Amino acid sequence: MLTSERKARILDLLRRDGRLVAKAFSQELGLSEDTIRRDLRELAGEGLLQRVHGGALPASPAVADFKAREETGSAAKMALARASARLIRPGQIVFLDGGTTNVHLARHLPDDLSATIVTHSPSVAVELARHPLVEVELIGGRLFKHSVVAMGAASAEAISRIRLDSYVMGVTGLHADTGATTGDGEEAAIKRLIARQAAETIVLATREKLGAASPYRILPLAEIATLVVEPGLPADQLAPLRAAGIDLIEA
Repeated sequence: MLTSERKARILDLLRRDGRLVAKAFSQELGLSEDTIRRDLRELAGEGLLQRVHGGALPASPAVADFKAREETGSAAKMALARASARLIRPGQIVFLDGGTTNVHLARHLPDDLSATIVTHSPSVAVELARHPLVEVELIGGRLFKHSVVAMGAASAEAISRIRLDSYVMGVTGLHADTGATTGDGEEAAIKRLIARQAAETIVLATREKLGAASPYRILPLAEIATLVVEPGLPADQLAPLRAAGIDLIEA
Protein backbone atom coordinates (compact mmCIF):
# COMPACT_ATOMS: atom_id res chain seq x y z
CA MET A 1 0.00 0.00 0.00
CA LEU A 2 1.32 3.41 -0.95
CA THR A 3 1.92 6.02 1.75
CA SER A 4 -0.76 8.25 0.24
CA GLU A 5 -3.27 5.37 0.38
CA ARG A 6 -2.45 4.68 4.03
CA LYS A 7 -2.87 8.32 4.93
CA ALA A 8 -6.20 8.49 3.12
CA ARG A 9 -7.41 5.43 5.07
CA ILE A 10 -6.27 7.02 8.34
CA LEU A 11 -8.26 10.18 7.64
CA ASP A 12 -11.30 8.16 6.52
CA LEU A 13 -11.19 6.12 9.74
CA LEU A 14 -10.94 9.28 11.86
CA ARG A 15 -13.95 10.77 10.09
CA ARG A 16 -15.91 7.55 10.60
CA ASP A 17 -14.93 6.54 14.15
CA GLY A 18 -13.61 9.73 15.73
CA ARG A 19 -10.37 8.06 16.85
CA LEU A 20 -7.59 5.77 15.67
CA VAL A 21 -5.60 3.26 17.74
CA ALA A 22 -2.18 2.87 16.12
CA LYS A 23 -1.58 -0.73 17.25
CA ALA A 24 -4.95 -2.02 16.03
CA PHE A 25 -4.65 -0.15 12.74
CA SER A 26 -1.13 -1.45 12.09
CA GLN A 27 -2.30 -5.01 12.75
CA GLU A 28 -5.26 -4.53 10.40
CA LEU A 29 -2.91 -3.47 7.60
CA GLY A 30 -0.14 -5.95 8.47
CA LEU A 31 2.37 -3.14 8.97
CA SER A 32 4.64 -2.06 11.82
CA GLU A 33 3.43 0.44 14.41
CA ASP A 34 6.46 2.58 13.55
CA THR A 35 5.16 2.97 9.99
CA ILE A 36 1.74 4.08 11.21
CA ARG A 37 3.23 6.41 13.80
CA ARG A 38 5.34 8.03 11.08
CA ASP A 39 2.20 8.57 9.00
CA LEU A 40 0.48 10.09 12.03
CA ARG A 41 3.39 12.44 12.68
CA GLU A 42 3.36 13.65 9.08
CA LEU A 43 -0.41 14.12 9.03
CA ALA A 44 -0.26 15.97 12.36
CA GLY A 45 2.44 18.22 10.90
CA GLU A 46 0.01 19.12 8.13
CA GLY A 47 -2.68 19.93 10.71
CA LEU A 48 -4.90 17.04 9.55
CA LEU A 49 -5.10 15.15 12.86
CA GLN A 50 -4.20 15.48 16.53
CA ARG A 51 -1.81 12.86 17.88
CA VAL A 52 -2.59 11.41 21.31
CA HIS A 53 -1.06 8.58 23.33
CA GLY A 54 -1.53 5.39 21.34
CA GLY A 55 -3.07 6.93 18.25
CA ALA A 56 -4.85 9.99 16.92
CA LEU A 57 -8.04 12.07 17.03
CA PRO A 58 -9.56 14.35 14.38
CA ALA A 59 -7.92 17.77 14.38
CA SER A 60 -10.15 20.75 14.99
CA PRO A 61 -10.56 22.95 11.90
CA ALA A 62 -11.59 25.85 14.18
CA VAL A 63 -8.07 27.22 14.59
CA ALA A 64 -8.07 30.01 12.01
CA ASP A 65 -7.39 33.54 13.16
CA PHE A 66 -10.15 35.83 14.45
CA LYS A 67 -10.77 37.58 11.12
CA ALA A 68 -11.15 34.31 9.22
CA ARG A 69 -13.51 32.92 11.88
CA GLU A 70 -15.64 36.06 11.73
CA GLU A 71 -16.44 35.24 8.12
CA THR A 72 -17.54 31.61 8.61
CA GLY A 73 -20.61 29.91 10.06
CA SER A 74 -22.42 33.10 11.03
CA ALA A 75 -25.91 31.56 10.84
CA ALA A 76 -24.98 28.74 13.24
CA LYS A 77 -23.22 31.17 15.56
CA MET A 78 -26.28 33.42 15.69
CA ALA A 79 -28.48 30.42 16.57
CA LEU A 80 -26.11 29.50 19.42
CA ALA A 81 -26.04 33.13 20.57
CA ARG A 82 -29.83 33.41 20.77
CA ALA A 83 -30.14 30.15 22.70
CA SER A 84 -27.33 30.94 25.13
CA ALA A 85 -28.51 34.50 25.77
CA ARG A 86 -31.46 32.96 27.64
CA LEU A 87 -29.03 31.30 30.08
CA ILE A 88 -27.82 34.63 31.47
CA ARG A 89 -30.06 35.80 34.32
CA PRO A 90 -30.67 39.27 35.77
CA GLY A 91 -28.20 40.19 38.50
CA GLN A 92 -25.59 37.60 37.53
CA ILE A 93 -21.86 38.17 37.09
CA VAL A 94 -20.89 36.35 33.89
CA PHE A 95 -17.57 36.03 32.09
CA LEU A 96 -17.81 36.08 28.29
CA ASP A 97 -14.74 34.55 26.70
CA GLY A 98 -13.25 35.75 23.43
CA GLY A 99 -14.28 34.30 20.10
CA THR A 100 -16.66 35.15 17.30
CA THR A 101 -19.60 33.19 18.75
CA ASN A 102 -19.42 35.17 21.99
CA VAL A 103 -19.39 38.41 19.99
CA HIS A 104 -22.73 37.27 18.55
CA LEU A 105 -23.92 36.43 22.07
CA ALA A 106 -23.07 39.95 23.27
CA ARG A 107 -25.17 41.34 20.41
CA HIS A 108 -28.16 39.17 21.32
CA LEU A 109 -28.46 39.89 25.05
CA PRO A 110 -31.96 41.26 25.74
CA ASP A 111 -32.16 45.04 26.14
CA ASP A 112 -33.90 44.63 29.51
CA LEU A 113 -31.16 42.40 30.97
CA SER A 114 -29.45 43.96 33.99
CA ALA A 115 -26.26 42.02 34.71
CA THR A 116 -22.49 42.37 34.97
CA ILE A 117 -20.41 40.99 32.11
CA VAL A 118 -16.70 40.47 32.65
CA THR A 119 -14.55 39.88 29.57
CA HIS A 120 -10.96 39.97 28.36
CA SER A 121 -12.19 40.44 24.79
CA PRO A 122 -12.15 44.03 23.47
CA SER A 123 -14.50 42.87 20.68
CA VAL A 124 -17.09 41.67 23.21
CA ALA A 125 -16.68 44.84 25.30
CA VAL A 126 -17.33 47.07 22.27
CA GLU A 127 -20.55 45.20 21.52
CA LEU A 128 -21.70 45.54 25.13
CA ALA A 129 -20.93 49.27 25.20
CA ARG A 130 -24.19 49.69 23.28
CA HIS A 131 -26.25 47.76 25.85
CA PRO A 132 -28.41 50.03 28.05
CA LEU A 133 -28.26 48.06 31.33
CA VAL A 134 -25.28 45.70 31.28
CA GLU A 135 -22.25 46.74 33.35
CA VAL A 136 -18.99 45.81 31.62
CA GLU A 137 -15.72 44.95 33.37
CA LEU A 138 -12.87 44.71 30.87
CA ILE A 139 -9.84 42.65 31.88
CA GLY A 140 -6.55 44.08 30.62
CA GLY A 141 -3.20 42.57 29.77
CA ARG A 142 -1.12 41.60 26.76
CA LEU A 143 -3.22 41.24 23.61
CA PHE A 144 -3.16 37.74 22.13
CA LYS A 145 -3.85 38.73 18.54
CA HIS A 146 -4.96 35.31 17.28
CA SER A 147 -8.05 35.30 19.52
CA VAL A 148 -8.12 39.06 20.26
CA VAL A 149 -8.13 38.58 24.04
CA ALA A 150 -5.97 39.91 26.87
CA MET A 151 -3.63 37.40 28.52
CA GLY A 152 -0.60 37.30 30.77
CA ALA A 153 0.12 37.91 34.45
CA ALA A 154 -1.98 41.09 34.70
CA SER A 155 -5.00 39.30 33.25
CA ALA A 156 -4.58 36.30 35.54
CA GLU A 157 -4.29 38.48 38.65
CA ALA A 158 -7.45 40.43 37.79
CA ILE A 159 -9.41 37.26 37.00
CA SER A 160 -8.35 35.61 40.27
CA ARG A 161 -10.08 38.39 42.26
CA ILE A 162 -13.52 37.82 40.70
CA ARG A 163 -16.18 35.28 41.66
CA LEU A 164 -18.46 34.45 38.75
CA ASP A 165 -21.91 32.93 38.45
CA SER A 166 -21.05 31.47 35.05
CA TYR A 167 -18.39 31.40 32.37
CA VAL A 168 -19.26 31.16 28.68
CA MET A 169 -16.12 29.52 27.34
CA GLY A 170 -14.83 29.31 23.79
CA VAL A 171 -13.07 26.14 22.58
CA THR A 172 -11.63 24.88 19.32
CA GLY A 173 -12.24 21.19 20.08
CA LEU A 174 -14.59 19.09 22.20
CA HIS A 175 -13.96 15.34 22.30
CA ALA A 176 -14.98 12.62 24.75
CA ASP A 177 -11.34 11.54 25.18
CA THR A 178 -9.61 14.92 25.52
CA GLY A 179 -12.45 17.14 26.79
CA ALA A 180 -12.36 20.83 25.86
CA THR A 181 -9.20 21.89 24.02
CA THR A 182 -7.67 24.90 22.31
CA GLY A 183 -4.64 25.70 20.17
CA ASP A 184 -2.48 27.75 22.59
CA GLY A 185 -1.10 26.64 25.95
CA GLU A 186 -1.25 30.02 27.68
CA GLU A 187 -4.80 30.59 26.47
CA ALA A 188 -5.78 27.17 27.84
CA ALA A 189 -4.32 28.12 31.24
CA ILE A 190 -6.30 31.39 31.34
CA LYS A 191 -9.48 29.53 30.45
CA ARG A 192 -8.88 27.03 33.28
CA LEU A 193 -8.39 29.90 35.72
CA ILE A 194 -11.66 31.55 34.66
CA ALA A 195 -13.49 28.22 34.97
CA ARG A 196 -12.17 27.81 38.54
CA GLN A 197 -13.62 31.22 39.43
CA ALA A 198 -17.07 30.33 38.07
CA ALA A 199 -19.91 28.35 39.62
CA GLU A 200 -20.60 26.79 36.21
CA THR A 201 -19.01 26.64 32.77
CA ILE A 202 -21.06 26.89 29.58
CA VAL A 203 -19.63 26.01 26.16
CA LEU A 204 -21.05 27.08 22.79
CA ALA A 205 -19.84 24.81 19.99
CA THR A 206 -20.51 24.76 16.27
CA ARG A 207 -20.50 21.35 14.59
CA GLU A 208 -16.88 21.37 13.39
CA LYS A 209 -15.64 21.53 16.99
CA LEU A 210 -17.48 18.40 18.15
CA GLY A 211 -15.48 15.18 18.05
CA ALA A 212 -12.30 17.15 17.31
CA ALA A 213 -9.21 17.95 19.38
CA SER A 214 -6.56 20.66 19.60
CA PRO A 215 -3.13 20.39 21.29
CA TYR A 216 -3.89 21.99 24.68
CA ARG A 217 -6.44 20.64 27.13
CA ILE A 218 -8.62 23.08 29.05
CA LEU A 219 -11.08 20.94 31.01
CA PRO A 220 -12.50 17.41 31.00
CA LEU A 221 -16.10 17.12 29.83
CA ALA A 222 -17.21 16.39 33.40
CA GLU A 223 -16.37 19.98 34.41
CA ILE A 224 -18.65 21.51 31.76
CA ALA A 225 -22.17 22.15 33.05
CA THR A 226 -23.94 23.09 29.81
CA LEU A 227 -23.18 22.67 26.12
CA VAL A 228 -25.12 24.62 23.48
CA VAL A 229 -24.96 23.15 19.97
CA GLU A 230 -26.56 23.97 16.66
CA PRO A 231 -29.73 22.03 15.73
CA GLY A 232 -29.91 18.98 13.50
CA LEU A 233 -26.67 17.27 14.53
CA PRO A 234 -26.51 13.44 14.24
CA ALA A 235 -27.41 11.58 17.41
CA ASP A 236 -24.15 9.58 17.32
CA GLN A 237 -22.15 12.82 17.34
CA LEU A 238 -23.93 13.97 20.49
CA ALA A 239 -24.07 10.61 22.31
CA PRO A 240 -20.55 10.76 23.87
CA LEU A 241 -21.28 14.26 25.16
CA ARG A 242 -24.62 13.25 26.68
CA ALA A 243 -22.87 10.25 28.30
CA ALA A 244 -20.51 12.65 30.07
CA GLY A 245 -23.48 14.12 31.94
CA ILE A 246 -23.45 17.53 30.23
CA ASP A 247 -26.74 19.42 30.04
CA LEU A 248 -27.02 19.62 26.26
CA ILE A 249 -29.12 22.33 24.62
CA GLU A 250 -29.86 22.30 20.90
CA ALA A 251 -30.26 25.89 19.68
